[in-house]
Amino acid sequence: MLIRRNLVLVGAAALALIGTGRLLLGPATSAEPATVIPAPAVDQQAGSTSGPQTVVLAGGCFWGVQAVFQHTKGVSKAVSGYAGGTKATANYEIVSSGRTGHAESVEVTFDPNVISLGTILQIYFSVAHDPTQLDRQGPDEGPQYRSQIFVKNDDQKRIAADYIAQLDKTGVFKHPIVTKIGALDAFYPAEAYHQDYATLHPENLYIVYNDLPKIENLKQLFPDRYQATPILVTAARGTN
Repeated sequence: MLIRRNLVLVGAAALALIGTGRLLLGPATSAEPATVIPAPAVDQQAGSTSGPQTVVLAGGCFWGVQAVFQHTKGVSKAVSGYAGGTKATANYEIVSSGRTGHAESVEVTFDPNVISLGTILQIYFSVAHDPTQLDRQGPDEGPQYRSQIFVKNDDQKRIAADYIAQLDKTGVFKHPIVTKIGALDAFYPAEAYHQDYATLHPENLYIVYNDLPKIENLKQLFPDRYQATPILVTAARGTN
């Protein structure tokens, strides 16, 4: 949405005013409460894979999803970007129209010997977003904010599909899960100013209301998975 884009582009003096308007326009003025959910019954077997793995997760604005996984132990990198569309239109200005097929997404790289895909998904469904909201997340509306797991292989697809079925069967959410599962054709990293946004701009009112609570929920619900110091994209690049 254009208002959230303006939060990034305008000067610091105007952030609070535009941020307040941004939040008032949406139906929700704070992050959705986290839902305590069971661990997946079907998951990766420890030691069954070697080396880092990646999965691409879409769940609303990528600022908050990225921040959650940057604070998750076992994750070595979390990059904001776009999935579901073509390279030619993988640009924030165009993606924000909701007509490119992309979803704002986060590419999560993790060590399966430290944290399994199932646990990544447990955090995703419980803390990172509300999987029952269709083509929206909190104050953000449009298909670019949809809930979707972009899988790289049949094993990831099976674990994700079984977990969604398990959660729907247990009825832990008041409404059905609308998360889509699709093959990952390509992932396109977002513009540099979107990377590490929640960490770099904790005073931004959008972050205060929508994303900092997600990090706190991670700390409270998954204390053994929480790490205080986030893994930053900018640090990996050696830039500031």
